[in-house]
Amino acid sequence: MSHDPLRHDPNDASKAGTPDDSEGARARGLAPAAFLWIERGLLILIAFLTIAAAGLEVRRVVDEQSVDLADILLMFLYLEVMGMISVFYTRRGSLFVYPIFIAITALARLIVIQGKEMAPENILFEAGAILLLSAAAVIVTRTRSS
Repeated sequence: MSHDPLRHDPNDASKAGTPDDSEGARARGLAPAAFLWIERGLLILIAFLTIAAAGLEVRRVVDEQSVDLADILLMFLYLEVMGMISVFYTRRGSLFVYPIFIAITALARLIVIQGKEMAPENILFEAGAILLLSAAAVIVTRTRSS
């Protein structure tokens, strides 16, 4: 009976500790490494796109010679995205808090942009969402540090 080296028999205990085991371990180590490189590459791409978007926003503000609160909040969104990229890249800090901060800032910006045209109940819903997200950020921060 010929033995096929590509076929693994789970009942074959004679293969344990052989060089094929180290090849399997190496292959299992390559997948996480590949995903780490893909993740880092995408993070760099997101960083460049965020910097480009912030640059375009600054250019628009300079061209219009006018700065609104919505523009400042948008710059904070870009800054928070860069902070999130930093946390993901360095693995320091909580990965879950930055998206919450971004959501809070985005909701605040939405309230500012819509202003007086917004229905009062929508303002309450969005303020409630900000409150809920703030509570989530506190919970995540406190549970991660303990």
